[in-house]
Amino acid sequence: MKAVIQRVTSASVIVEGHIVGQIGHGILILLGIEKGDAEGQADWLVDKICGLRMFSDNAGKMNLSVKDISGSLLVVSQFTLAGNCAKGKRPSFDTAAPPDEGKRLYEYFVSAAKKIGLPVATGIFQADMQVSLVNDGPVTFILER
Repeated sequence: MKAVIQRVTSASVIVEGHIVGQIGHGILILLGIEKGDAEGQADWLVDKICGLRMFSDNAGKMNLSVKDISGSLLVVSQFTLAGNCAKGKRPSFDTAAPPDEGKRLYEYFVSAAKKIGLPVATGIFQADMQVSLVNDGPVTFILER
């Protein structure tokens, strides 16, 4: 399971011309699910993301988590994170979880994130989405479990 997380001042997801998910200050999570991934990895990622000190305190140091600032999460499924670009010019998606398993684990991740108590918005699994964000910093991390 892979996640690209970005500290944002705002982010939104549009599907077919309609905003389906939107947050203010918080974290945009692009989530990629691969074959063999399981609930334990989702739990670990949710805990890591929500506890990661990536927001600035009054002294300008990254000492605060999204929980500390009462921020929000926007979780977007990102199938292409499972892409392997090592050979040729076309990415291979052989390691991506099958759609049913990917959706199940995506929904599990979202459910686990909601249990933290922060506002959680989402995209739509397997939809063609347009994601807009204002990356704050910019601050971006890649997590893999």
